[in-house]
Amino acid sequence: MMLRASFRATVLAAVAAIAATAPAAAAVDPLTLVSGPSPFAAGCEGAPQTGTVYPNAEVEPWVDVNLTDDDNLIGNWQQDRWSNGGARGNLSAYSLNGGAIWTIPPISSAPDTGQAKFSRCTGGNAANGGDFERATDPWVSFSPNGVAHQAALSINDSNFANAVLTSRSFDKGANWEDPVVVKFDDRPNFFNDKETLTADPTDSRFVYVTWQRIVAPNERASARAGVRAAAFRSLAWFARSDDNGASYDLVKPILNPGNKAQTIGNQIVVLPNGDLVMVFNLIRNVGARRNRGFTAAVMRSTDKGDTWSAPIEIDRMITDGVRDPADGHAVRTGDLIPQIAVNDATGALYVVWQDDRFTGQEQIAFSRSTNGGRTWSATRRISTVGGVNQAFTPTVRVADNGTVAVQYYDFRFDDPATTPPLTTDTWLLRSTNRGASWTEERIGSSSFDMTTAPDARGYFVGDYAGLDFAGGGMRPGFKPFHVRANSGNLANRTDVFATTASTTGP
Repeated sequence: MMLRASFRATVLAAVAAIAATAPAAAAVDPLTLVSGPSPFAAGCEGAPQTGTVYPNAEVEPWVDVNLTDDDNLIGNWQQDRWSNGGARGNLSAYSLNGGAIWTIPPISSAPDTGQAKFSRCTGGNAANGGDFERATDPWVSFSPNGVAHQAALSINDSNFANAVLTSRSFDKGANWEDPVVVKFDDRPNFFNDKETLTADPTDSRFVYVTWQRIVAPNERASARAGVRAAAFRSLAWFARSDDNGASYDLVKPILNPGNKAQTIGNQIVVLPNGDLVMVFNLIRNVGARRNRGFTAAVMRSTDKGDTWSAPIEIDRMITDGVRDPADGHAVRTGDLIPQIAVNDATGALYVVWQDDRFTGQEQIAFSRSTNGGRTWSATRRISTVGGVNQAFTPTVRVADNGTVAVQYYDFRFDDPATTPPLTTDTWLLRSTNRGASWTEERIGSSSFDMTTAPDARGYFVGDYAGLDFAGGGMRPGFKPFHVRANSGNLANRTDVFATTASTTGP
């Protein structure tokens, strides 16, 4: 026993000495390419289209980790983005080894197989509920029983039809059921937009979908139009499934902000006690300038969405958008959309958004609540580089140990006097003290040129990006999942990339 103890002590001392002299391991792994060449044929929309399509261009990704298997991730995105809205289809990919390898399911016309049939290009038709020319706003979420749920907004360019659709996978993302229609409209003054889906992590029966339903003079009115329109409103709508996503029996508006007002960016998280908190951007066009514009707000429900509180304001979202500093060309970002995350152990809530109050340029704003969203801390800037730099499209998540992470883009390495390139990077902030202080680490070893991205009312990689957390499995840690432009490659403008980042930071 003494010999074994002495030997073990000697080995441990040697290991400690090696560790003390070895360089620190990177806290963010190298990027893994997720997306591939577009599987869509020209004309797969089934009707003549307006606008410019960008083949092979992926934008606006989301990701979720299986609550029953930390090695199973599913991500989705828009594939072949159009300049004037939507894409030929939404695609998904899944990983069974923590994100090291990704598989993209095939497009299949057979029922309940392959990709989710949210548009004609991914196998949708009149018989299966996916008879739409385009899809957009991809979202994915796992129930605690391991069933995966996708949501999409499906739209037509040749007429006014649009719908919120969902689909389920029972095999970790390899195959998806035919769509469920949550809400359908085909009149010119109604348009559904920016849906999100949240599977209740406390009860597999419940799945929640929320979105904005625009009532406007025309169906293509933009979200910013609500600040200045004479007759325009957008209601927050909510749908609930009581049967794990097989159907949605409760579908209703939950907030009518009134004429000249709207909501956008509605997103639900579930507190540990089962209460729902929905964050959104409350947009108001009113006489008093101090109340006009964007406000980050939440609503609460203690009965699984049957009833909701009045809006609780977090703070103003003071944003004027992002532009190429060299020539003023618009960069379309998440400036309209606040993002929310919850600590599943304590119920603490964290919200981030873009805001230019700090430097006169877009930066990342942060607020937290420790009482279920009833009150919020004073707004703070957490992005690190100010000056002429612009920081945008933040996403927030919380690790099992309480570490808070925020992924975002910025232009800190860009030369404002030169375009192209518009030099862009992605970053990960981490806080181990509930947002009091932060460390920062670069995601990816190189920058990319944003001017290569599709131009959809501005250079566009997405109104949001994906981020989740895996507490175990082969590759535990945060899971950044975002789009980067392939600098100068106009035949393959963008791709989706994934990586794993430790909770400890650099």
